[in-house]
Amino acid sequence: MAVLTYPGVYVEEISSGVRPIEAAGTSTAAFFGVAERGPIGQVKKIFNFTEFQTIYGGFLNGYFLAHAVFQFFNNGGTQCYVGRVASGADTATVTVLDLGTAAQNSMTLSAKSSGAWGNKIMVLVDSTAADDPANDFNLTVYQDNPTPDEDPVQLEAYENLSMNPASPEYVETVINTSSKFITVTVNTANSNQIAGYSQSAPITLGGDLLGANQRKFRININNDGYRTVDLTTALSGADLSDLAVIGAAIQTTIRAMTPLRESTPAGAYTVTVSVESTNMLRITSGNTSAGSKVEVISASDPLENAAGALRLGKRNSGTEVYGSAAMRPQNTAADDFFFLGDDTVAGAVSAVQPGSDGTLPINDNDYTNALSWLDTIRDVSLIAVPGIGSSAVADAGMNYCRNRPLADCFYIADMDRDDITLEDAIQYRDDINTPNSYGAVYFPWLKALDPTGQSSEPINVPPSGYVAGMYSQIDAKRGVWKAPAGTEAVLGGAVGLVTDLTDIQQGNLNKNKKSVCVIRKFPGSGIVLWGARTLSSDPEYKYIPVRRMAIMLRVSIYNGIQWTVFEPNDQELWSQIRLNIGSFMMTLFRQGAFQGSTPSQAFFVKCDSETTTQADIDLGIVNVLVGFAPLKPAEFVVVKISQKAGQN
Repeated sequence: MAVLTYPGVYVEEISSGVRPIEAAGTSTAAFFGVAERGPIGQVKKIFNFTEFQTIYGGFLNGYFLAHAVFQFFNNGGTQCYVGRVASGADTATVTVLDLGTAAQNSMTLSAKSSGAWGNKIMVLVDSTAADDPANDFNLTVYQDNPTPDEDPVQLEAYENLSMNPASPEYVETVINTSSKFITVTVNTANSNQIAGYSQSAPITLGGDLLGANQRKFRININNDGYRTVDLTTALSGADLSDLAVIGAAIQTTIRAMTPLRESTPAGAYTVTVSVESTNMLRITSGNTSAGSKVEVISASDPLENAAGALRLGKRNSGTEVYGSAAMRPQNTAADDFFFLGDDTVAGAVSAVQPGSDGTLPINDNDYTNALSWLDTIRDVSLIAVPGIGSSAVADAGMNYCRNRPLADCFYIADMDRDDITLEDAIQYRDDINTPNSYGAVYFPWLKALDPTGQSSEPINVPPSGYVAGMYSQIDAKRGVWKAPAGTEAVLGGAVGLVTDLTDIQQGNLNKNKKSVCVIRKFPGSGIVLWGARTLSSDPEYKYIPVRRMAIMLRVSIYNGIQWTVFEPNDQELWSQIRLNIGSFMMTLFRQGAFQGSTPSQAFFVKCDSETTTQADIDLGIVNVLVGFAPLKPAEFVVVKISQKAGQN
């Protein structure tokens, strides 16, 4: 409210009270299963199958996570979560030695995730090709080529890496941030650190080594910052032909300096300047650490520059070696390639651990426990464990969906690959102990071309990936209230069915108040989803679109009225709630989401003194009642035909 202090017109913006509610997503799936590689104990969101291959690898014989994700995107899915399930898997690692005279462990190279896949990873370490071969190194990641006598396949390449933790090219930071295949753990207990130094190139002796005005150069010690070393005073009257005299003057001048930064060790400027091999100067830092260094560059005035005459600094052909140089991994000719998990402890290799896929097959508990990885994920709506036909897993999946805080997910169950007859399907249906409306089971498995090319014949694959993709496709085209079935629900990528059912046989799967959704093949239509029932015996939520519509409404309204919390609990709030939810429901009505020809027939929103009594208000409660008339699919189209009696 404006503060009225002067005569005039005051204009204020007043909220209309309308806070649009956005329809919650219904098409994000989550798939759990065995993968070639990838993180364990968490799910990752992906947006295409190429991304899946990058993180989780390719197709595996006998396991169908990759097949399901591929067919999900192939049939209309746009995004999904993936959880890799494994039991007792090991990570391939190799620990390599450093370049120190008394070699110590430099680092451990590990596969990005556990599994036998890591045994195929090879790493090349090469310091000779780095821009600064005295201090840095290049690291290239390869994969062993499955084709005999073929070169390894290069996966990644990293140049000019450093062992100095303060460097922006620190190997552990660069690799662990960027690599999709390996991680690096530097041995922080490595004591092969030296005091960094800058050594000149060989100097031609004889006569004065410095000109009349050549008394200055700039120096950077331990990254303290460049500063000018002025030898004018220290060399006054000195013998300029004596390299040791010049070295002593440099040492005296630098030692008189103090660090510019508090983080620079105080002893760093206690440099030692020595003459090496009679004709080279070496300036050595007073500090021994991975970050120890001495860098020399020319003076700002070329006429005063002493660095060029003394051949100090890289630009003057000098050599500069940092404290971390000896900590770099070896790259001897015999050990150019380090094989993760598949090498002998010899040469530059000090330890190895082979990668393994752990215990296979995975038991039901591992799959059901993995569902909890979704506990903090709010935007998932479909869940499947492709190819796992255990009724216990299906029970757990449906119960997980129902027991989430918002009961906001729907489980798509596969039967076992060996369930190929009508009797098998009936038995599976009857074995489910706690059927509810938060899941559906599909039969039979499908036939698809082998994506690996190993088989010329179609392979059998579970339907859940196809089904989840079709749910997404129908949701996008028609809305979640449309049954994901019928002649428009044609499954792409399927070339046949493991079992062809007749109409009579399908009818047997809709008995005993528990139904199985059947996949059928019809001439002119192809392979289609031909069932839209949940496993519930509750007639209110017998149909998949009714349950999923209710989930969408629940989540949308929950997200859309968060603003009401802590608002004054009175008529004004109730009116705004009715307006908010009513506008949302009206939008859905106009889209054809409800049964009924008028809004009053299709839905109602009630929030007033009848739903919220004074006792409720005293307890901080506001009650909202929302009802909707769901659209239910026309499962049985009955056409009655009779003869028309002849009439004039």
